[in-house]
Amino acid sequence: MKVTVLTGGVGGAKLVLGLSRVSPALDVTAIVNTGDDFTHLGLRISPDIDTLLYTLSGKANVAQGWGREGESWRFMAALHELGGEEWFQLGDGDMALHVLRTARLSAGETLTAIIGDFARQWGIAARVLPMTDDIVATKLESDEGRLDFQQYFVARRCAPVVHRIEFEGAATAHPASGVVGAVTAAELVIVAPSNPFLSIDPILAVPGIAAALRDTTAPVIAVSPIVAGQSVKGPTAKLMQELGLELGNAAIANHYKGLIDGLIIDTQDDAADGIAILRADTMMRDDNDKIRVARAVLALADQIAASRTGA
Repeated sequence: MKVTVLTGGVGGAKLVLGLSRVSPALDVTAIVNTGDDFTHLGLRISPDIDTLLYTLSGKANVAQGWGREGESWRFMAALHELGGEEWFQLGDGDMALHVLRTARLSAGETLTAIIGDFARQWGIAARVLPMTDDIVATKLESDEGRLDFQQYFVARRCAPVVHRIEFEGAATAHPASGVVGAVTAAELVIVAPSNPFLSIDPILAVPGIAAALRDTTAPVIAVSPIVAGQSVKGPTAKLMQELGLELGNAAIANHYKGLIDGLIIDTQDDAADGIAILRADTMMRDDNDKIRVARAVLALADQIAASRTGA
């Protein structure tokens, strides 16, 4: 079965890993948000893509939630001695990705090609695609003014009150090679339990991707990022309140209205009307949890397919 996942970083990476473990017969493609990408200390950083690469290669720091396991920090210590910016942590092993990516981008290669090579080098079976090879930057209008995503998320730890979110450059961007085809040719499309507003919306803002979701004949299923009435990680719940949205699965379903056929929700939460629902324990702490959620998505896809055929 060909499965395509629209995803941000940590939560989506866990689901993609679960899908890769649940069955070797699954052909998985991850379309990853690049609205978080930015240039820091002259290096091009792709946080969500790197999280996917680390997670799927078994190199992720699971306890920390970002970066590599067993990382060392001599670069940051030397940076501190020289008075350099320290708000964004770059480990010594992590630097290899950023240096190579920046050098190859400067030589004219695409992010798609570079990431594909990294994934093959680390033996990753899933195909990992950036949403675009063009520059798209998430910007937040807040009570502290207009902020770049990483300034909001890392430097300010999501503290500012957000009034509006924009994806600068999205209107003129093009889907990366293979992205639209991965959606239209899929037998199942999944919207990961990533932040809908900061991780999934940048992907959908690239012209052609949302249209591909509407056009695909495959079931499109989202996994809700809400558990027990709150977001598992990150500012999803905070953002929903600041944007005037009721915190719950009804708002998540409405946000993806016209794009999804079903929604996986946690057993502790209220359902949403007018859409196929499957309840499951959606917390993903270990590999067994990730496999369980992956199986829940596959089960709901089977239910939707059966309803379409009248079986």
